[in-house]
Amino acid sequence: MYVSTSSSDRENLLRTVCFQKPDYIPMTFHINAACWNHYDQNALLDLMADHPFLFPDIQRPSSPIQQEYDVNARAGHPYTDDFGCVWHTAMDGIVGSVHIHPLADLSQYPAYRFPDPEHSTGLGPIDWNIFEAEVAKQKAQGQMTYGDLRHGHTFQQLCDIRGYMDTLMDLTDEEPEILELLERLCEFNLAQIRHFLKADVDIVRIPEDLGMQVGPMISPALFRKYIKPLYQRMLEPVRQAGKIIHMHSDGDIRSLVDDIMEGGVDIINLQDLVNGVDWIGNKFRGRTCVDLDIDRQRITPFGTPAEIDAHIRNCVETIGCRDGGLMMIYGLYPSVPLENVKALMDAMTRYAGFYR
Repeated sequence: MYVSTSSSDRENLLRTVCFQKPDYIPMTFHINAACWNHYDQNALLDLMADHPFLFPDIQRPSSPIQQEYDVNARAGHPYTDDFGCVWHTAMDGIVGSVHIHPLADLSQYPAYRFPDPEHSTGLGPIDWNIFEAEVAKQKAQGQMTYGDLRHGHTFQQLCDIRGYMDTLMDLTDEEPEILELLERLCEFNLAQIRHFLKADVDIVRIPEDLGMQVGPMISPALFRKYIKPLYQRMLEPVRQAGKIIHMHSDGDIRSLVDDIMEGGVDIINLQDLVNGVDWIGNKFRGRTCVDLDIDRQRITPFGTPAEIDAHIRNCVETIGCRDGGLMMIYGLYPSVPLENVKALMDAMTRYAGFYR
């Protein structure tokens, strides 16, 4: 897995978040592990070497790249996480989905056991002493440091444990077991957050997809009643510690975003086309830092290089401003033509300095 490191420029990133006239727009180009089996590796490495702004630390390997895949991203190898959810994936490197829910039968709840947050992230084991040492090492090197809750920490985790439709019906019916599960999930997440703060990370990232292609996965009413209070409880110690809060959610979250932001979010990471570039600009430009997730469904896989360039420029002009408040991230997955990959890298490099 390769991730660009230009956005790790600590001072520039802080100036971006705080609207203090950064030198450039932080750009992150993430290459998913599956890409190394899909593309010609030399061609991909050539593109990276030709874009040092995005990949300043690239070192060409002497042998073919062999990726280590995440435990829930291995084709043909179902994985049971620490919550008892069984993951299946169709392609190496692409995170799969939960096919078996440990509480599909809610009558099994009395025997259900939570993982221990002192030793588990929920997906697998963690040694918090090693985590603290790594954060200290990164700080000594002048890097930005992060504490990341697992993706899908609350509502999605509940769906993974119980099942999506059953979760919505249980919330509507106010089933006591589901409400207790939510409380326990919040306490699990808070324990993780306390470790992030103990390690003195700079940014706490809270990732959970709440949107679909059109509208949210959960009604605004149910979100406000059950999920939002838990979000605010989790964000409170981060805010009190003076750390930057980075919130991520894929999909159309327009009807939820005011409630999401109310907890004191400093950076909102959301998708461009599904929410609308104009809507994002009108909502956040000059007020809240946007970490814009660049389209992976329409323009970048199926458009022309010229359309890609125009899209990146439009995002910068519509959402960014000279004072800052815009970061951009693109995740490369298999099937995007290499000429479009090049166009993306070119455009992200070109428009990073648009407001100089």
